[in-house]
Amino acid sequence: MKKINIFITTSLTALAVLASCKKLNLYPSNAIEISQSFKTVKDATTWDNGVYAKFRGVQYGSYSFYTEVQADELNATLDYGNRNGAPGRWDGTFTADDQTLGPQWQNFYNAIANVNVAINGYPTIPATAASDIASINQYLGDAYLARAYYYHRLILRWAKPYEPATAATDLGVPLVLTYDISALPARATVKAVYDQIISDITKAENLLAGTAGAQGSKYFTIDAARALEARVRLSMQDWTGAYNAANTLITGGKYPLITSQAAFSAYWATDGVQETIMQMAVNSSELPNVNNIYLGLRAADLKYDPDFVPSQWVINMYASADIRKAAYFAQLPVIVQGVNYPNTWLVNKYPGNPIYFTTAITNYVNVPKVFRIAEMYLIAAEAAKNANNEPNALIALNALRIARGLTPSVSTGAALTQDIRDERFRELAFEGFRLDDLKRWHLGFTRNSPQNANMLTQGSQYYTLSVAADADKFVWGIPTNDIVINKNLVQNPGW
Repeated sequence: MKKINIFITTSLTALAVLASCKKLNLYPSNAIEISQSFKTVKDATTWDNGVYAKFRGVQYGSYSFYTEVQADELNATLDYGNRNGAPGRWDGTFTADDQTLGPQWQNFYNAIANVNVAINGYPTIPATAASDIASINQYLGDAYLARAYYYHRLILRWAKPYEPATAATDLGVPLVLTYDISALPARATVKAVYDQIISDITKAENLLAGTAGAQGSKYFTIDAARALEARVRLSMQDWTGAYNAANTLITGGKYPLITSQAAFSAYWATDGVQETIMQMAVNSSELPNVNNIYLGLRAADLKYDPDFVPSQWVINMYASADIRKAAYFAQLPVIVQGVNYPNTWLVNKYPGNPIYFTTAITNYVNVPKVFRIAEMYLIAAEAAKNANNEPNALIALNALRIARGLTPSVSTGAALTQDIRDERFRELAFEGFRLDDLKRWHLGFTRNSPQNANMLTQGSQYYTLSVAADADKFVWGIPTNDIVINKNLVQNPGW
């Protein structure tokens, strides 16, 4: 973890930890040393702003679409230029030196380093006024919840899925809970990492208990903590815990499901908030990462030259009555290698909100949605089914299906499991869940049914690729740089 051994920064405040300055007992003129950065509640506010800035930095962009490219929904066009190409091929070009895997790993651990310092520093700030104590507790809750989120993202991508029988011995990721520039941590077990995640969430829930949730909240709330708990417990096969956390949010009624086509399309195109438990703060000077691989709008002729297009089977998963179809996809004029392909289905879930455009055409900026109530319905359905409570599974599943314009499911047994998985695919498509879902379900895949093979990159590693359920690269490789520097790390198989 080379990055976190060099310095800690927050993008809003230029706080830094410089070990060399500590050795000289001098403080830098252009940064604030750790021991001087937790003197007042105002300092804590500055650190909290930095926590949110880091958190925004790991939403959307490659943090969302890299796993989508690796999964089964998308096909690379002839014009994709190998941008984000390696994961989709699952071959020897997808290595631990990958220029996206490394920065993601480093950025998560850099963010963890910041929250570790904050968690240690906040309690040292003298505070006697009730308002100051409340602020520090809020900031501490923010830090614990952010750390839990980061470790969950890390364990999903760099470790095997949680299996109760083997989690205590399966290798997870390094658990770094204090800032130590000399530490060379080994990998903790999957169970140890998940235990820490749950511990952090529990602390966050206690600290954020008085921070009520609201539609479109830009801050951590008790509802955001419960949403993360539901997501994590589903990953752990804690069916009762996952159901209870998700159902608490569902029955709370603060985030009603959208039922109209126009409202649902606007929810995605112009950043509606009705179903959003938490989203990121965005403005013209603080823009988020963007999901810009799906459209490729050309200013010159207003035609589209995307890097990736959805397979036809993906489009066919959505009935004509499904309000998601028109919100997630559009038939648009595509040009690839100078050849026109009219009425090609493109992913239009992230078209860009016009209020953030900096030119006459889209820059693909949409407000990142971190937690949505629809995911909670899907968690409740899957958890209830796996807990052998099919009536509750159907209640949650059908509430979502009916809201989206579909008829209720009456399935039981294996057919109900498939209905839940299909609904999860439809609802969460292109949000970064697909590869992790296939991994935890122990399912491989075969890409199939391209819209038009003539516009696609050819070869067996593209739109006809088959991947076995136990393929090594469902689990990402630890960056080579970290393996070289830290001899205590063990690389994942196949890398």
